[in-house]
Amino acid sequence: MPDDLPSLASVPTAPIAFFEGPHGRLAYRLRQPASLREGAPTLVWLAGFKSDMEGGKAVHLDGVSDAAGARYLRFDYSGHGQSAGRFEDGTIGAWTADARALIEAVTSGPLVLVGSSMGGWIALLLALALKERVAGLTLIAPAPDFTETRIWNHLDAAARNALENEGVFHAPSDYSDEPYVITRRLIEDGRKHLLLQRPISIPAPVRILQGMLDTDVEWRQALLIAERLTGEDVTVTLLKSGDHRLSTPDNLALLGETVTSLLG
Repeated sequence: MPDDLPSLASVPTAPIAFFEGPHGRLAYRLRQPASLREGAPTLVWLAGFKSDMEGGKAVHLDGVSDAAGARYLRFDYSGHGQSAGRFEDGTIGAWTADARALIEAVTSGPLVLVGSSMGGWIALLLALALKERVAGLTLIAPAPDFTETRIWNHLDAAARNALENEGVFHAPSDYSDEPYVITRRLIEDGRKHLLLQRPISIPAPVRILQGMLDTDVEWRQALLIAERLTGEDVTVTLLKSGDHRLSTPDNLALLGETVTSLLG
C-alpha cells in the first residue's frame, strides 16, 4: 500500500536529517515554512505499509504546510526508505514507537497528524498517546487493524501454517514485483493494538478521506472508524471514483484543503 506517485509540490524540500530512534537511525525531513505563523500546529506525515517519506502525497504537503505557515515533519519508519533496520523486523508497535520518539524529540506544541493507510492506524494510536497535543487528524484510506482484518483473516491454511511454523509468509503485492514479507511477529503485535472493537477516545477533529474503489481498504470501514471515534467533530468524505492511493491532482487538492482547514 505504498505512496509513490509524483508530487505537485513546488516549494524547496527540507534536507534529510537523522535521529537515533528506539529501533535504529531514522531519516526525516523537518521543513520550516517561508513565514512561520505564530501558534500554527506542526504537520506530521505518517506513511503507509512499506512506503516512505518521498511519496507523492507526502511531498505534496510541503507546499500545503508552507502556504499555511506551519512546520512539516515527514520521516521513514525503521526498515523503510532511508532509515536503518530490516522491514521484516518491524511491527505496528515498533513503528508507532519510532514516530512518537521522533515527534517528541524534534517538535513542540500542537500537532496535526496525517496518516495514509497503515499510517492512519499509527495516527490514531499516536493521538491516543499524545492526546493533549493533537489538534486534528486527516486519515487517508485509514487501515487500523489491517494485520488482522486484511491479512490474517484472508490467509489460507497453508499460509497460516507457514506463519506459525516458520514465522514468515511472502504475500504478493499489487504495487511491486517484490512480495510483502509478513511475519508472525507483525500479526501477534498487531493484536495488541487493535482499535475497531471498542470506542476510540480522541476529542480532536478527524477528517477521513476514502475512495470507494479502494481494493485494499473497504470503504465501509471509514464509516466504522467514524462510529468508533468518541469526538463529535468527525467527517468522512467518500470519493466514488477514488482508489487506495488517492493521488490524482483532484485528490491532492482535496487533501490540501482538508489539511489546511485543520492547521487553522
